[in-house]
Amino acid sequence: MFFHRLILVFAFLYPLLACSQPEAPAELRGVWLTNVDSKVLDSRASIAEAMQFLKDHHFNIVYPVVWNKAMTLYPSAVMDSLFGVKIDPAYSGRDPLKELIEEAHVRGIAVGPWFEFGFSSSYQENGGMILKKKPEWAAKNREGNLLKKNGFEWMNAYHPEVRDFLMALMKEVSTHYPVDGIQGDDRLPAQPSEGGYSEYTRKLYAAENGGREVPSAHDDESWLKWRADKLTTFATDVHEEMKAIDPALLVTWSPSIYPWSYEEYLQDWPAWIQAGAADVIHPQCYRYDLKSYKKVIDDLKNQESSRFPHLYPGVLMKVGTYTISPDLLLDCVQYHRKKGFHGEVFFFYEGLRENNDRLASVLLESFYSKPAVLPLPCRSQVISPSR
Repeated sequence: MFFHRLILVFAFLYPLLACSQPEAPAELRGVWLTNVDSKVLDSRASIAEAMQFLKDHHFNIVYPVVWNKAMTLYPSAVMDSLFGVKIDPAYSGRDPLKELIEEAHVRGIAVGPWFEFGFSSSYQENGGMILKKKPEWAAKNREGNLLKKNGFEWMNAYHPEVRDFLMALMKEVSTHYPVDGIQGDDRLPAQPSEGGYSEYTRKLYAAENGGREVPSAHDDESWLKWRADKLTTFATDVHEEMKAIDPALLVTWSPSIYPWSYEEYLQDWPAWIQAGAADVIHPQCYRYDLKSYKKVIDDLKNQESSRFPHLYPGVLMKVGTYTISPDLLLDCVQYHRKKGFHGEVFFFYEGLRENNDRLASVLLESFYSKPAVLPLPCRSQVISPSR
């Protein structure tokens, strides 16, 4: 009788006890993983260790680079057929993307391959192997020279073959790997506003504008808009193609902050949102002091695009010799929560590991003290961590 009553009491109290347990917060906690200044992708063992580290510190999505230095970090039939380079030689004989997906998914971490190089063809290589093989793909400035900005040389983002090439890479990854999405950044879709003067683009502009020549001033308002609209169309096409492959694929973009992104790189990402071309936006809110950072976040919050439900700031954690201080890191995340942003993405992974994992520990002891679930569905949410 006693045990019977005990069972009845437990049956009554269990739902109340279960409901009283705090649920995991819905937050996007992401980090970019590069092949520059990082050795994580050099072996499967280091990939596994990194994914376990992210799981232990309650991250739930990772953005690994798959397109950088005009090469892929997975065996690419597209690159092999066009340029005879199947994979970055540093990873020959391996498939780092496959290894990372397996190690991340078994730990319940989503994976969004990051096409870092975007529409650039090379960095300080005068166009590199791509434009050597495909000179007609080159973007040009007003003087008719190869378009360059901050050391990067660019392909023509308005040329259909170039657009098809980037689309083919994204479709290849999304079709052949169980990824949770794809990500473009401040170079995808993007084009320096000083460009647009190739023969192909001039003819395209004339055909669509009553035979008029392209404006000589690169910052002419109508000229900026015409080119930016082309990139918005590309973003929309990417979204449609990815959803045709799998509706659960997330299309995420990490542009520069607006309106600088529009004026300098023709990234009118509020228009991408309006066009339904984005599932997630991570604006690169990169600043080195709290006052400047708060202003960027305030500006972001005041924009019409802030109504988009899946807007999560990108935070500069480490670049070169710079590493964010623990105090600034915590202040930034606290300000996100104050302003209603439920998550962030850090650039980049190695910043978490410096000084005996100091920054990762600081997050784990505060805002990341409990695991979080992604605020939107994706492929890997059906996979539960097993270790």
